[in-house]
Amino acid sequence: MDTAFTTGKELQKMDPVFGQLSFDNHEQIVFCNDKDTGLKAIIGIHNSVMGPALGGTRMYNYANEWEALNDVLRLSRGMTFKAAITGLDIGGGKAVIIGDPKTQKTPELMRKFGEFVHSLSGRYITAEDMGMETKDMDIVRDVTPYVTGISEERGGSGNPSPVTAYGVFMGMKAAAKQQFGSDNLSGKKVLVQGIGHVGETLVAYLVKEGAIVTIADINEQKLNEVAALYNVSIFRGDDLYSADVDIYAPCAMGATINNDTIYKLKAKVIAGAANNQLADENVHGLILQERGILYAPDFLINAGGIINVYAELVHYNKAEITRRTENIYDTTLEIFDFAIANNITTHKAALTIAQNRIDKRKVENSRK
Repeated sequence: MDTAFTTGKELQKMDPVFGQLSFDNHEQIVFCNDKDTGLKAIIGIHNSVMGPALGGTRMYNYANEWEALNDVLRLSRGMTFKAAITGLDIGGGKAVIIGDPKTQKTPELMRKFGEFVHSLSGRYITAEDMGMETKDMDIVRDVTPYVTGISEERGGSGNPSPVTAYGVFMGMKAAAKQQFGSDNLSGKKVLVQGIGHVGETLVAYLVKEGAIVTIADINEQKLNEVAALYNVSIFRGDDLYSADVDIYAPCAMGATINNDTIYKLKAKVIAGAANNQLADENVHGLILQERGILYAPDFLINAGGIINVYAELVHYNKAEITRRTENIYDTTLEIFDFAIANNITTHKAALTIAQNRIDKRKVENSRK
């Protein structure tokens, strides 16, 4: 390639995997392709020190393969820290399938994906994520045991989304206690961006507590349905991020806290279900801290889903799932205290505690 005419982005892509910040020492990346079913998938195994890598499969119509690779790397890394901060003996991994789940997902495609998962011999255990349903995990289960989040009829824990939403609600209450002095969300103005499985359930919890909820989503039909069902407002303004709210809850795609949005925010708390909410965790985490906006680390408060599917591996019941998910409240407060005591961002505090647990286990493993 003639570098004289090469753009910065093209230069970056000359090292498309190992050279990326999001690579972050991944142990293994698997590219999966099947001509007959049209499957194009990427599986990322970030870290297996704590145990096999567990993480959901996302199906999304990415603009290109580069976007898909970056997403799976960021998501897989996030799962490592999510499991560690939550106290689970499991590693971090993730998978993405490139395609429109509404038009390109077929049982044959899901079976073929399951075969790729099975070929990893348990190093990666999959689950449900965006663009997936419990019934899809049941199809994967037909060809491999390395899947969680299967239907209760087949002995699984079912859809993890309600548990994820409950954990986010617990984390949001902890953030409110820290920032406003009370964890009662009654009367607090909350903007929920993204009302899929998790976002809608979060809306239900918030309405029940008396919060003043506004919702936003690209799906107009879904917006109208949820607004009517829970009697909440739809955001109709020009700029979502400058909305006059107390709490911003991103529950769709990641990186909504970025250079374009961060100085517009009027919310004093960010607590949502989306993964990788900070486009640059170091830069944007620090700006939020400087602006006095309390950030509840996403990989901590959205851990209810992994707690739910992890139960299938270690066989604890619904009561224990609920107990562990409610504990997100206490852990979130501990993270805030640790951040203050060490004068670091809340995101850095959560990462540090998670990494310390991984490092400790690594030493233990080396002695065996």
